[in-house]
Amino acid sequence: MPDYHDLHELADRARQQIREISPAEARAKVAQGALLIDVRDEDELLRNPPLGGALHLSRGRLEYLITDAVEGKHDPLVIYCAGGNRGALATWSLQSLGYTQVFNVRGGLHAWRDDSGQAWFPAIWERGSAFSASFGLT
Repeated sequence: MPDYHDLHELADRARQQIREISPAEARAKVAQGALLIDVRDEDELLRNPPLGGALHLSRGRLEYLITDAVEGKHDPLVIYCAGGNRGALATWSLQSLGYTQVFNVRGGLHAWRDDSGQAWFPAIWERGSAFSASFGLT
């Protein structure tokens, strides 16, 4: 099993310089007009679709794409990844570029869905898919 100690350490250092918010706080900010940004990789979107209304800007290309996606550096942005670490790094990176209202969802997509009571499964397991039908889950 891979050792992600260095990644976790780097994300923890980023967390000391950013603002993390709970999934409930994130939903409130989005309801008030904040832009929700999913920084997961494309292959992750196939397994677990993005949250409704989220803009996908993968972590690997975020710094290149953000100026085309966001008009002003003072626009509120809510960032999430799968578990919160890449979101923390993305939030720190955007702050470093001068964005002033950037918030990371603590715990990422997993926490958002757990907090909202949404049961979720990888897309291949969804009822009605060919894969789930092969296991009698239709």
